[in-house]
Amino acid sequence: MVEMTWLQTIVLSVVQGLTEFLPISSSGHLLIVSRLLWNDDAGASFTAVSQLGTELAVLVFFFKDIVRIVIAWFAGLVHADKRGVDYRVGWAVIVATIPIGVIGFAFRDLIRDRNLWLTAIVLILFSGVFWLAERYATQRRSLDDVTMRDAVAMGLAQCLALIPGVSRSGASASAGLFAGLDRESAFRLSFLLAIPAVFGAGLFSLPDAFEPSVEGLSASGWQLLASVVIAFVVGYAAIKWLLRFVAHHSMNWFGAYRVALGLVLIALLATNTIAAS
Repeated sequence: MVEMTWLQTIVLSVVQGLTEFLPISSSGHLLIVSRLLWNDDAGASFTAVSQLGTELAVLVFFFKDIVRIVIAWFAGLVHADKRGVDYRVGWAVIVATIPIGVIGFAFRDLIRDRNLWLTAIVLILFSGVFWLAERYATQRRSLDDVTMRDAVAMGLAQCLALIPGVSRSGASASAGLFAGLDRESAFRLSFLLAIPAVFGAGLFSLPDAFEPSVEGLSASGWQLLASVVIAFVVGYAAIKWLLRFVAHHSMNWFGAYRVALGLVLIALLATNTIAAS
């Protein structure tokens, strides 16, 4: 176990903030950067705690929407005539959180086993999912049309993000596109669906982040706090940019980047420039 430096804390936190919402895999990027620059692993626990900062960015960015959804959900429980769009979105968040909560807890030990060969392969292969989602998406539906079927599909897809290289937003947004949602609505809903899951993972991993049970970088309490703050600031800016970008551009741009990164990573692994695990 190696103590994390402040330079590592800052770099990894910026990477987390930049990549959490883009469909390029934040966990994969954290793993690649930490191995390439320092021949070590930031660890699944540090990754989960740093994600608290990006999820705080979601809370702030969508604060009005979240408050409206919560109020509508409680109102809909009492009055059937108030079960509108926000009430359905509230249930969608709850339903979509169940699969990743169950699977994440059941396979928590496997999640900590992080191999860069797997990350490289997943980065490339999952780009094909983006292409298929864009190719066959009708984009005829918005958040006003969200259903429980959408919630289940996006919730199950979100579970794939437990594999470094997949991307939480990419997986769930792709499922939304396959379901017929327009691109911006799919990404907005994917951000909302991630809030309970990521906060839960971050809080659950907090004790392990202070005393990791596996080899890797160990962050202090102040470094974890700084990581949350940095990831929040960078993540907030990333959300604003991404929602503007996806309104006019396809996910194939990110798919091309993922393929290029995956191929570079395979070359680095094949030449022993970077350790696989």
